[in-house]
Formats: sequence, structure tokens, C-alpha cells
Amino acid sequence: MDTKCPRTVTDSHASGDEDDMRLKIDTSLRYRMAEPVDVLLTIEVAQLPDQALVSDLLTVDGVGPMRAIDGEDGIGRRTWMHASGEFVARYEAVVDVDRRTTSIDELTITPRRELPPEVIPYLWPSRYCEADRFEAFVEREFPGDNHGAKIMAMSRWIHEHLDYCSGSSDASTTAVDVFVSRQGVCRDFAHLLASFARAAGVPARLVSAYAWQLDPPDFHAVVEVWLAGDWYLVDPTELAPLDGLVRIAVGRDATDIAFMTVFGTAEMVEQAISVSRIA
Repeated sequence: MDTKCPRTVTDSHASGDEDDMRLKIDTSLRYRMAEPVDVLLTIEVAQLPDQALVSDLLTVDGVGPMRAIDGEDGIGRRTWMHASGEFVARYEAVVDVDRRTTSIDELTITPRRELPPEVIPYLWPSRYCEADRFEAFVEREFPGDNHGAKIMAMSRWIHEHLDYCSGSSDASTTAVDVFVSRQGVCRDFAHLLASFARAAGVPARLVSAYAWQLDPPDFHAVVEVWLAGDWYLVDPTELAPLDGLVRIAVGRDATDIAFMTVFGTAEMVEQAISVSRIA
């Protein structure tokens, strides 16, 4: 069965906004399911103020009816399906990114008691972000300063002390594991930064994204921190420009932002992602 799931969107360039970066995204996933399984797919671009979706289309072979649901915090879209045998998902999108990246150094860290209720869960430790285990280290290594400069100092520390090594971690690797081994991939860098930030009383959430100029192309994981009443992107890997990120989903850690969750067994056959600038 070939199931298609398009969305109705508007062309932001038609409104006269010519300052955007227009990106084209092409994603192809091919898996083999040993037995019938439920699948939760999260690869569609989130519709947000700083990233206007011009067009997109999700096509999936080898599944039953698809049911779309909202992502965490109402950001993005997840799609339920039942798959068996050969599973092929293709997603293509055109997105206008209009994000003016500025320094967060002077932005104020909001006191915990003044945080809005919806961001409080991003202070807690989670499965992959054991924030409570970093409190003493963070207090000693990043003392004082009640501004975003503290977060940037954490991000630089991670970038300087961790080696980016493909295959150095797996689905069980946590922020503590990464801190000890001093190596990992983008999700590990993001888990450690989120843990540091939470330990300092700053809400932090994981973000999955498509990333322009990421080499090699793949799904990317970064962090958003809550400062001065809003969320701000930080990428401790420094592998892609922030104004070229296209957010897919947000959550407490990798559990919430996984591009595909399979409730059973699946074998990856092929996976390809392309993000190119077209305007």
C-alpha cells in the first residue's frame, strides 16, 4: 500500500519576504520489518514562526492507514502506522527559514520560581539527561553569571572536551556516559548540554532538525534553552549554522525526538537525507 500525506501550506515568498533562506529537504528511509509492528514516524517539518513550510509530502509504502498526531508541546507532527515486510518512507519539503541568530550572552536566566508552567518539566532529569548528577560540577565549573553567557560557556566546554566520533555511542548511552567517555555524536553532545543547563536551573529541551551544510547529511540533534521568556537554539557540536536548522520535534531527550520509533524489530536497509539551499 502506498499512502500519501500532504499538507496545505502557503508560499511565504508570495507575501514579499525575500530575506528568507529557502531550503529543499529530501529524506528516504528503507527498513525491513521481521514481523508486523507499530511505527511512530517523526520526520515532517514543524510549522513555526521562523520556518515557513512552503510545501511538503510524506509517502510511505508497506503500511496500513496512517494517523497524524501533534508532537511534544504541540510542535511538529508524528504519524502512527502499522508496518510489515518492506517499509519505505519518503519525505520532501520546501521551507523558508527566517531566523535572525543573535548572541544570547546578555539574555537573563529566569529564576525557577518565575518560570511559566509549560517549561518547568524541562528542568527535571530524564532518561538520557541525568541533570541532578551534574549539579556539583556545574556549580564549580560555571559559577556566577545569571545570563545566557553561562549556557554558551557550557556549550564551548562540551565542544572543546568531547570528540565527535560516529559509532561511539548507542541507544543506551546517557549524558553521564558521554561525560565519562568524552566522545559521542550530536545527540550525546545535546544530552550533555541539556543536563548542564538543567543543573543550573535553566529549562532545556532536545530538538531534532534537518541541518543545512551538515556533513555528512543526517538527522541532527541540538538544544533549545529558555532565556528571557523564549526558547533559543544552541548547538554544542558547531557542525551546522543555526540559521540553517529546520526543526522537526522537541522533547525531554532523544526518547521524544526519535525520527522513527519501532515497537518491535526493524533492520535498516538504506537511509538518505539531503538538505540544499535553493534560494
